[in-house]
Amino acid sequence: MKVNPADPDAVIIIFGAAVRPDGTPSATLRHRVEAAARFGARFARPLFIPTGAKGHFGEAEATVMARQLIDEGFPAEAILKEETGTDTLSSVRAVARMIKGKSRVYACTSAYHLPRCLALLRLAGVRARACPPPPVPAATRLWRRWFWRLREIPALPYDALLMLWLRATGQV
Repeated sequence: MKVNPADPDAVIIIFGAAVRPDGTPSATLRHRVEAAARFGARFARPLFIPTGAKGHFGEAEATVMARQLIDEGFPAEAILKEETGTDTLSSVRAVARMIKGKSRVYACTSAYHLPRCLALLRLAGVRARACPPPPVPAATRLWRRWFWRLREIPALPYDALLMLWLRATGQV
């Protein structure tokens, strides 16, 4: 597959998650990349944009995801890493600058995180749609699922207000 990053038929933004102490992707990170790869296989010229800076362990989240995409069979030229984002808002801001004017943009992340990612991308002027999220592993405890869902309740309006302020002040 030959991909020209200037002419993709789909731009798939993969939002980061933790890297384990041994440098391998966390289950959440791995599942997000697997979902993006399954979705990206539908297109002739997908461009993947994995996001995420270096966290506490290993390499940047975007680098770990890029390596997984290559292992899944996608060429390096189909991957454009965004390694500066330290949270969802900063990742969206960086990606919005990278893909200005692109259409057919998809956000790939966990189901609980998808509404916030889509809202922020749209507020940043990116007409993004949802990539089918990865399934929640059956072994994930119910309390853990609710913890992540409930965490998004204050995060979405907080980030949305910040994005609106950034737009109003010309910083997006």
